[in-house]
Amino acid sequence: MQTLYLIRGLPGSGKTTLAYNMCNGRSDIAVVEADHYFIDKNANYIFNSSKLHQAHKRCQNDVIIYLMRGFDVIVSNTSTTEKEVKIYQDLATEFNAKFVSLIVENRHGNMNIHNVSPEKIEQMKNRFSIKL
Repeated sequence: MQTLYLIRGLPGSGKTTLAYNMCNGRSDIAVVEADHYFIDKNANYIFNSSKLHQAHKRCQNDVIIYLMRGFDVIVSNTSTTEKEVKIYQDLATEFNAKFVSLIVENRHGNMNIHNVSPEKIEQMKNRFSIKL
């Protein structure tokens, strides 16, 4: 059975590192992140908040394509709200894939590599939804 993993957490928590470590050299698993859509042809990360909605839509579309092709998929996004989680949970259901939500914490003290402001991170913390 295919699996769609959603790795959730605040910037700097290690979502991307965990996603790629989970692949462990497998060729039948894809990592998808909204951040991928802000990388230019020279591998520079250039965030544009006006394109964030479009980046998430493209991320969701890529998940659909990979699930249709039989891949397991790892989505590594902040996904702080139930609405954001439900999008991927519904996609898993639609494609008869197992859904696993993983939350990573920043107990190691990493700084986020995308220069997200402390104020923005505090906003994300305040809206982070956890369903136990």
